[in-house]
Amino acid sequence: MKFLVRGIITSYIALSSFTSIAQNQDQVQPERYTKHNKGKFYIFWGGNRESYSKSDIHFEGANYNFTVHDATAHDKPKGWHCDYINPGNMTIPQTNFRMGYFISDHYNISVGLDHMKYVMTQDQTAIVNGYINLPANEVGSMYNGIYQNAPVNFGTNFTGFDDTTPPPFLTFEHTDGLNYVNTEFCRVDDLSELFHLPNTDKFQINITEGIGLGVLYPKTNARVLGKPRHDDFHIAGYGVSAKVGLNFTFFKHFFIQTELKGGYIDMQDIRTTHSSTDKASQHFFFLQRIIALGGIFRI
Repeated sequence: MKFLVRGIITSYIALSSFTSIAQNQDQVQPERYTKHNKGKFYIFWGGNRESYSKSDIHFEGANYNFTVHDATAHDKPKGWHCDYINPGNMTIPQTNFRMGYFISDHYNISVGLDHMKYVMTQDQTAIVNGYINLPANEVGSMYNGIYQNAPVNFGTNFTGFDDTTPPPFLTFEHTDGLNYVNTEFCRVDDLSELFHLPNTDKFQINITEGIGLGVLYPKTNARVLGKPRHDDFHIAGYGVSAKVGLNFTFFKHFFIQTELKGGYIDMQDIRTTHSSTDKASQHFFFLQRIIALGGIFRI
């Protein structure tokens, strides 16, 4: 009986010691940095390609008022170039800059600039409705008339005026650029367990979704009926957007992020010439494909 009691006591002491050691080991094991996001700050810089829906572009000013229907447009990519990392030339390519803060483990708020470029396809024929009645001594008066579902070809790319070549009916670009200054509210979720990644502090995969709202601050390059362009930045309207993306984080602090981002842009006050009476308006949908490099740190 004594031996039985002594054995039970010995086993209990051994089990208690083992449990205590295991608990101490669990307490010593540090929590992974990537387990929680609340309080972290992030920043990224990258490039994009864009696609645009067709757009009705309305032009009005002294002695003219007309609409170009279903105008097509495209972006103006720079390609792989050192301008993406040259601080003096960072707005020449199509770029994205964003910085944000995690208010919880899954949600963050950010501000950023989507520097897109919008080029109305020059060699296209579009339907025009409206009128043009410029004074006879103005360079664009050759286009005077009433336009009722009139097909107009905008001609080839315009390189400059001379004595023999008439000005094109219209050239229209937001190439410096279609600047979407916006705030986003996003959710982030860790997908690492789906890929059986054992140590997320070395490599982590996240999915992010978000919505955004902002203003359009373009620098529009337009020549309407040969008039000199207005070459200045101007708040022209607003935009809304939504996105989904994948985030690949390396060694806790560095990441590559890819995004698909679509939205709607409405610009009712586009400056086209030096005269404040001349303006344009348009609205359209856009789709961005983005890849960016960034860092994430706890403040």
